[in-house]
Formats: sequence, C-alpha cells, structure tokens
Amino acid sequence: MTDIDREMLRTTFGQDAELYDQCRPGYPPPLFTDLAMLAALGPRARVLEIGCGTGQATLPLAQLGCTVVAMDLSPDMAAVARRNLAQFPDVTVVASAFEDWQPSNGTFDAVLSATAFHWLDPEVRMIKAAELLRPGGALGIISTHHIAGGTDAFFADAQRCYERFDPRTPPGMRLTTDDESPEEAAEFDRSARFGRVEFRRYQCQQTYTAPEYLKLLMTYSGHRAMEPQARSELFACITHLIDNVYNGQIIKQYRTRLAIAHKTP
Repeated sequence: MTDIDREMLRTTFGQDAELYDQCRPGYPPPLFTDLAMLAALGPRARVLEIGCGTGQATLPLAQLGCTVVAMDLSPDMAAVARRNLAQFPDVTVVASAFEDWQPSNGTFDAVLSATAFHWLDPEVRMIKAAELLRPGGALGIISTHHIAGGTDAFFADAQRCYERFDPRTPPGMRLTTDDESPEEAAEFDRSARFGRVEFRRYQCQQTYTAPEYLKLLMTYSGHRAMEPQARSELFACITHLIDNVYNGQIIKQYRTRLAIAHKTP
C-alpha cells in the first residue's frame, strides 16, 4: 500500500461514525483479561490507545480502572467515543493523528492499538510507540481477521461478486485459517526496542442478515472507497446470495489476535 493510498483509506472510517459504532463488533472479553495480566494493567495504569474509533476497546480499559488517553484521527469518531465513555472521568479522548500528537505529561505503562496499527506510518509507528512507553511498558497490537469457518460457501460465492464488480479483487481468493503473524513479529524485532513478542488468539462467530451485512461492509475502507455504481451492483449481488441462496442469513468467523511485547530498558 502506498503512502497516498493509506492516507486516503484511513480517513474513510470517520465518514459515518454512528454506523461504525452500531455495526463494528467489539473485542472478546478474554482478550482484556489476558492484556491486563500480560501488561500489568489495573487501577491508575496509564494507557495510550491509538485509533480508538468509537471506543470498542477503550471501554474495557476504562472498566479495568486505567487512566486512558484515547486518540482517533477522525473528530466524528472521537466525538462518539467521548459520548460512549462519558461516565469515565479518567478517559480523555483526543482527535489527532498519532504521527502528529505529542504528550503533555510523561510516558505510559502501555500503548494499545486495536485494528488500527496497520494504518499508521510504518516509518513512525513502532519507534514512536516505544518512545511513549516507560522502560518495561507494553505495546499491544490487536488485529481482527476474517478466517475460514461459518458459512464458507457463501464467501466463496461472494468472491465472484467481487471479481465482477471490483477490479481490484485478486482472482480466486479463498478464506484460510492463517492470520499472518510473522511480519508483525518481525516489525517488533526490526525496531530493536522490544523483547520477545507473545501472541494470544480468540475466535467468535457472528450471524448477519443481508441488511446487517451490508451495513458492516460500509464500515470497511475498501467498500467506502468504491465507485458508487460498482458498490451498488456488488451489494445487490451479495444481497441476492444471502436472501435467495443462503436462506436470509450468513455466519462470519472472526479471529482476533493480540500481539504484545515489552519495551527493553
């Protein structure tokens, strides 16, 4: 992905913050149990969250009693996050690009980014995260993957819709159980600022009707960036499959992965 493409696509999420808040699935509760243990998080731990969206991962951090600075590139996303987190006075939501932001009061015990780290400038993200951590502090990166499972046949059929209406679609793509962790571990290693990376994985399924699934797709940058006519035809193709071939609903299999490592002294 070029810098121009990344910059354009990462701004699409704030175009409908309310839809994002409504449709994006949250994160598995056991993930935050593990995160609290691995990063020694609890009351008064200082956490920086990068790319908070509307607060799906911020809320569990707040419920742990952490003091959180949560930032998002989109002012609209940040506004919804403030609303969702209004009952937690120790959470501050900032509308800013991570690359431009500078803290006003010291380092953090943990830096967390949930389904957002890949949108950050790769020349900046790892080194700046390390600089914002105290020695021994933890960097946690959460990623969400659509993997094989659920209504697999639907996703194979939907691939033909994408190949027909979205020319960027690589031909013949199929879901696998791979969640591509080697490059993520290598990025930690290349930075030379962190110890060994640990991974935790969590799986869940979600059922969608056609309208629910189309709303979900409209929270993804690639679909929002499509030409409107092509997107309309793609969505009609997907709706036909769900309603007429798959009895009105499909199941999507998710794997959420936590990668975490501690800053070296």
